[in-house]
Amino acid sequence: MVYNPTVPMNRQRRIEVKPEIHFGKPCVAGTRIPVHSVLELVREEVSFEEIRRDYYPDLEVEDIKACIQYAIDVVQAEDVNLSRAS
Repeated sequence: MVYNPTVPMNRQRRIEVKPEIHFGKPCVAGTRIPVHSVLELVREEVSFEEIRRDYYPDLEVEDIKACIQYAIDVVQAEDVNLSRAS
């Protein structure tokens, strides 16, 4: 993850990438819960409380926030190369 000084370090440490877990896809640290699965629930407007209660009871609200921040960091760090259509 890209270090972001505006985000508390404990939130940045909540996401990890390990080659042996979900083929190296980012997951909530200490779990096998992929970041993308949490983000899909957020996209569907499932509340943080519902995510914890109905899907992932081991998550904390800070874990969900860390997933969102991870996505922001990835997009922010991404280089976009635009080319003119011929």
